[in-house]
Amino acid sequence: MRALTEQDVRSSFINCSKGEAKRLTVPRDLGEQPWDDLDFLGWRDPGAPDRSYLVTEREDRLVGVAMRFQPARRGFLHRSMCSLCLTTHPRGGVALMTARKAGPAGREGNSVGAYMCTDLACSLYLRGRKVPETGARFEESLTLEEQIARTRGNLFAFLDKL
Repeated sequence: MRALTEQDVRSSFINCSKGEAKRLTVPRDLGEQPWDDLDFLGWRDPGAPDRSYLVTEREDRLVGVAMRFQPARRGFLHRSMCSLCLTTHPRGGVALMTARKAGPAGREGNSVGAYMCTDLACSLYLRGRKVPETGARFEESLTLEEQIARTRGNLFAFLDKL
């Protein structure tokens, strides 16, 4: 993914108003992100613990999505799998992220959801740059490039529903 500026991020959102995009919290460390290892930039809003954001490149265009989630309250032994990168996490490491649909459907309250890593670090888990709390990912027969393509395909399928 190419390096993004704050203006790039704010202008990319498809499911919120320009005023909402202007007020949302953008990561302060954009210059320090591992852009070469990211398929999308994802972050949680430190001021609103139930909000998260995701920005990705698609067909030479930036697409940003504002999402909400309810922190999971699962038992100690419960594990969940991210529907994007297929990484499993214990105790709330995966949550149902819901995004308001774009346009009139979103204004009517329609939304779409997907189970995602709550830290939105899917790209780093795939590449081994970040290790899940359990210590490892499942061993796969797919190459890294195939896993990345699958993750991007899963992300784009989610975005297509918006």
